[in-house]
Amino acid sequence: MMTLRVIARLLDYPEQALFDHQQELLAAVEADNALQAEHCQALTHFIRQFCARPLLDVQADYCELFDRGRATSLLLFEHVHGESRDRGQAMVDLMAQYRAAGLEIDSRELPDFLPLYLEYLASLQTDEAYLGLQDIAPILALLNARLEQRQSPYACLFAALVAFSGSEVQTQTLASEVAKEARDDTPQALDAVWEEEQIKFLGEQGCASAQQTAHQRRFAGAVAPQYLDVTQVVAGTKGR
Repeated sequence: MMTLRVIARLLDYPEQALFDHQQELLAAVEADNALQAEHCQALTHFIRQFCARPLLDVQADYCELFDRGRATSLLLFEHVHGESRDRGQAMVDLMAQYRAAGLEIDSRELPDFLPLYLEYLASLQTDEAYLGLQDIAPILALLNARLEQRQSPYACLFAALVAFSGSEVQTQTLASEVAKEARDDTPQALDAVWEEEQIKFLGEQGCASAQQTAHQRRFAGAVAPQYLDVTQVVAGTKGR
């Protein structure tokens, strides 16, 4: 599953080493017979265009795209659990999967960081890797739809992953829903999240913890779009 490793590298924060190994990336994609021709061509085009740009520009675009707002976050559980308590348990369960496979991660990344998860899948047997991709196919399709709406070249990476998984996701339904979403990376949307609560004295509002709780509720709900409802976007899964 070398293509999964390649896409994982491309979705991680861009470093000079990625540019230095452009030819190896291209060779790995072109040698993968499991990848459909259209996606192989899209990936090779992405790699060439990606590596032809100045590193600082690529890094700036990466941060602008994946680190502003929640809609295009590369943290998988952000799109399912948000800030709920279920997210913590999901993290624990995923860490257990990694350890069962003999893998350990450092403290830099959360376990649901997509490039890290793809690296994990690439270490598994082919059938297990496909099942792992199918598990996150609705999230991958959602990100693909949002990136296509923003006309981002990164969209082709997610389209390839969805196709690779063999999962039947209702992409047209997703695209229509995404078209209705409010952008969460605009200055106005970001200000709505980080805006400070008006200071109120104890007699007016109650204890400070109540003010904090109110702010947290507003933080959680201030930015559209809503989190992904997996049951609404999966039509079924092809057998492998």
